Amino acid sequence: MKVIVTGATGLVGRALIRSLLSDGHEVTRLVRGEAQGFRAPGTKAVHWEPEKGVVNAQELEGHDAVVHLAGEALAGERWDEEKKRRIRESRVKGTHLLAETLAGLKEKPSVLVSASATGFYGDRGDEVLREESASGEGFLSEVCREWEKATLAASQAGIRVVHLRIGFVLSADGGGLPQMLTPFKLGVGGRVGSGQQYISWITLDDLVRIIRRALEDEHLRGPVNAVAPNAVTNEEFTKALGHVLGRPTFLPLPAFAARLAFGEMADAILLSSTRVEPARLEEAGYEFSHPEIEEALRHALGK
Repeated sequence: MKVIVTGATGLVGRALIRSLLSDGHEVTRLVRGEAQGFRAPGTKAVHWEPEKGVVNAQELEGHDAVVHLAGEALAGERWDEEKKRRIRESRVKGTHLLAETLAGLKEKPSVLVSASATGFYGDRGDEVLREESASGEGFLSEVCREWEKATLAASQAGIRVVHLRIGFVLSADGGGLPQMLTPFKLGVGGRVGSGQQYISWITLDDLVRIIRRALEDEHLRGPVNAVAPNAVTNEEFTKALGHVLGRPTFLPLPAFAARLAFGEMADAILLSSTRVEPARLEEAGYEFSHPEIEEALRHALGK
């Protein structure tokens, strides 16, 4: 296949491109600026500026598939109004531009796999959430709804669109897991808040395989929960990580301290409970390489 990938410099984009190239597929990276960061030999780079609505449509003609992963990082800094604007616009404006551009091509791709997130469901306690479950409330839920709706032009043009609602990605190479390791290694790790909030997670390897499956399986369309089948509470996650690292996990981070340190992001990510099941993947017969949290952490951390 000839595949366009946005977000190619990110954790998931880098791993996906390596996987595609290893199987002989052709990759075009849709990149911003001077395409600093990850550069994959054997790939083509096409420049775009989603915030300005600029993309060279002619260079996107004749591709078989598109994987859209681009978006402002959620973590790393407190959510002031400017950060929230970048989070929303990087997802919604970029997706809208891409979908409109693909819809207008003479040689359209057959499929657009567009990232979304389990944040779509909001803070739902221990409610089991499947793809047909309603969206939640709050900033992240609003962003995810707009993010998914922004692909409308592509689906109306006959392109199969898959919205991967991605959970917490486990990898030692990036994302949230490496940021958690230092306190645990120092023996001062512990649950956050009550520890009863659910975390829906996925290993990077399984996520790449799911993206590849979504590209190839014509029966997959619309929302698809890209999470492992066994969501765990924050306390269970904490114990598993401590066990893998061989470190104690008895120093909790109270909810008020998390809010003091991280502001609104604490409630949206650290204290929010989202218990998601990968119903459509299981119906499609997808077999997870890493369905259990401790084994998944050992794999991700090379333990």
